[in-house]
Amino acid sequence: MTQQFTLTIESGRNRLGEQEGFDRIEIRPGDTLSIVGPTGSGKSALINDIENLAQGDTITGRRILINGEEPPEAFVREPAFKPISLITQNTRCLADLSVEEFLLMHIRARRPGRDDLLDETINLANTFTGEEISLKSRMSGLSGGQTRSLMIADALVIGDTPILLLDEIENAGIFKDRVIQSLQRGNKAVILVTHDPYLALTAGKRIVMRYGGVSSVIEPTGQEQDLIEDLAVIEDRLHQIREQLRLGASFSSDSSSGSSSGSSEVLIAAVEQGFQLNRV
Repeated sequence: MTQQFTLTIESGRNRLGEQEGFDRIEIRPGDTLSIVGPTGSGKSALINDIENLAQGDTITGRRILINGEEPPEAFVREPAFKPISLITQNTRCLADLSVEEFLLMHIRARRPGRDDLLDETINLANTFTGEEISLKSRMSGLSGGQTRSLMIADALVIGDTPILLLDEIENAGIFKDRVIQSLQRGNKAVILVTHDPYLALTAGKRIVMRYGGVSSVIEPTGQEQDLIEDLAVIEDRLHQIREQLRLGASFSSDSSSGSSSGSSEVLIAAVEQGFQLNRV
């Protein structure tokens, strides 16, 4: 069973030199947090501070604690002991290994004697992507969506790290709802950078970034549930259209109107409410 940790973020300063809009944020096993904000607002800098277990030694001055204390040196220097996995939208594998060779190499480094995890990992990865990944596929030949799907499954099954950082997975061409469901079942702490309203709103807390620092931390009150349900309808419709396009479908103005008026009204209302929420 994965060892569990509580991760604490102690505030630093934004690029204007102002103290961030919180004192400390505690993230426990099973928590899901989203990080939102405009491009250039400091989202990636925050997850980099977390991934590097910063100790006031970055431009933000933040400190990251594990179980309320400065993390041991092994967590910082030894990848095999690090309790954090970071998966970005730009993940690429340069080694020209097969998927099977790549996964077995990681299994033998992190979980010796557990070659049975190979099938579990590839099967989970294939639930995240519409493009099936074969064990014989070359790592360097995988699409962006296949690569991210494999890396997430690898982090969940083989790496089995208790803290996962995901940077804009909605841009990776994967089934993001399935990813989030799998993450939440694992009792892991999940922190995700996102521009996606559905992912942002379904997280347990939202960290709002501005001017390179955290401007506020929002805890849902339940009042957003109607909006989340509307967005789920939109997500499902978009998924259907996306899959039809992949299969070569063409569309007329009538072909997409089965639920057009209702869906359009929901979409407009959701977008308008989303803008209002972003401006609060």
